Amino acid sequence: MNSQTPTKDYNTFTDSIFSKLFRLSYSLLFDPAFFWYTATCLLIGEVFLNIFIIKYVSYTEIDWKAYMKEVSIFLNGERNYTKIQGDTGPCVYPAGFVYIYSILNYITSEGVDILKAQYIFAILYMWTLYVVFNIYHRYKQIPPYVLIFLCLSKRLHSIFVLRLFNDVIAMAFLYTCIWTMINKKWKLSCVFYSLALSVKMNILLYFPAFGVLLFKSLGARKTFNYILLVVLVQIILAFPFLITYPRSYLGQAFEFSRVFLYKWTVNWKFVTEETFLSSGFSKGLLIAHVWVLIAFLFGSWCRSENGVLCLLRIGFFGIPSEIAKVKKMVTADHITMLMLTSNFIGIVFSRTLHYQFYSWYFHGLPYLLWHCTKIPVFFRFGIIAAIEYCWNVYPATSESSALLFACHLMVLMGLWSGDSEGKRITYKK
Repeated sequence: MNSQTPTKDYNTFTDSIFSKLFRLSYSLLFDPAFFWYTATCLLIGEVFLNIFIIKYVSYTEIDWKAYMKEVSIFLNGERNYTKIQGDTGPCVYPAGFVYIYSILNYITSEGVDILKAQYIFAILYMWTLYVVFNIYHRYKQIPPYVLIFLCLSKRLHSIFVLRLFNDVIAMAFLYTCIWTMINKKWKLSCVFYSLALSVKMNILLYFPAFGVLLFKSLGARKTFNYILLVVLVQIILAFPFLITYPRSYLGQAFEFSRVFLYKWTVNWKFVTEETFLSSGFSKGLLIAHVWVLIAFLFGSWCRSENGVLCLLRIGFFGIPSEIAKVKKMVTADHITMLMLTSNFIGIVFSRTLHYQFYSWYFHGLPYLLWHCTKIPVFFRFGIIAAIEYCWNVYPATSESSALLFACHLMVLMGLWSGDSEGKRITYKK
């Protein structure tokens, strides 16, 4: 009898350990109260993963040398944007890009020390992930295990630390903008939005939601003033170019008529090259983009304010109590949902998507999917996996492009039929 006691005690002890480990694992994955424990583990893991990738995965030259050549021409005194050219053609990015990559040019000994640049971009990756985690944390209905999806993308790690694309710099500014919006620091958010826009023009995809949220939070007059702040930052950054060759700068940095190469498109390989290059195709995408934005604006984004017309009346002529009620409804989740949805609509109907453009919406994809309440959780996993697969097919095929477009449409329809407005405080007249 006594000889069996140690065995029983040992079994009880091991059962207790396994039970505690199971409860801890479950909490780390499913309990929102453990969000930052899970997030911290992932951030630490990402530090080592990025170091491993930099050390053991070969860097691939795509645009870095072109970036360095472009900024070296600027540093030598050239201000005519048509003459600031790299190996891939003229500079087509706004002034913020020129300044940031000029700094990188200096730090990396004119672009030669690529390893140093990779570690800088690894730090940028970590900052972006940290900011995104903060954004996710404000929505308590997303379980912590969803954060794992934000750390699993082979393509995204490549875009950051193996390709050094400017897209990720723009997105780091943009997510910081959303973070400041959530904390109701509207002036600062306008500055970060404009900084993001000064690096790459795709940030305009967020502008419809950005404008709506400013209007809801600040009313008509202040919204106008804050939009002027966005413009002012652009003017200050572009001043050396605007006072010398303004038409050259505006035509290159904000060119809307650019023709893209069919061979690089990730999202439209299932149409013919002739169709892809046709003006009718691009106009059709633009019309679809605008109509879907209007549908979400009228059918979803302003639902709690009793519609767009009611919101406009309050914004222009409302009494302080009405304005305060609307402002109170601009929750963290509402801000994030509108910003991410506005961008995602642009992604769905984008004229083309190149591989680095995955960074434009990757971090927001799980957030959007967990608001697609009518899509079962298992299918959400499948959509994330399918989209990641499509972005890792090189070169893109008609099948991978068709699958990507189908996944995008499923998410878009899921948002329309689900919680595309975000969690709000109901407005009563």
